[in-house]
Amino acid sequence: MAVVELTQENFEATVTGNDMVLVDFWAPWCAPCRAFAPIFEAASEKHPDVVFAKVNTDVEQELAGAFQIRSIPTLTIFRQQIGIFSQAGSLPASALEEVIQQALALDMDQVRKEIAAQQNGQGEPSA
Repeated sequence: MAVVELTQENFEATVTGNDMVLVDFWAPWCAPCRAFAPIFEAASEKHPDVVFAKVNTDVEQELAGAFQIRSIPTLTIFRQQIGIFSQAGSLPASALEEVIQQALALDMDQVRKEIAAQQNGQGEPSA
C-alpha cells in the first residue's frame, strides 16, 4: 500500500476511518527522516491492512503542534482511534516490525478499560 500524505483536512477522517494508522511526522530537511522513509515504505508493503501515513511538519505545523511533536522523525500509532504509541527517532526495520506486531496484538477492549479507569481516577482528591 502506498504511504498516504496527511494534512489538517484529511487527518481525522484517516484515523477514524481505519483500524490502525501509523503516522510518521517528518520534514524534508531532516536526514534521519529521509533515512527512515524507505524503512517505513517497505513496512507499508508488508502490511496492506494497516494505513501508513506521513505528516510533513514544515507544511502541517498546526498538526505537528497539536501532537506536541518536538523532534523528528516521530512515529505515532493509532489503533481504533486511540493513540497507543508515540516515539521520536528513526527505527530500524526489525524494531518497526516489532512495534507493528505489538500494536496489532493489543487487546483494545482492555486498552479502553484502562483509559476509562484513568479518566475516572482524575479529578479525585488525593488523601
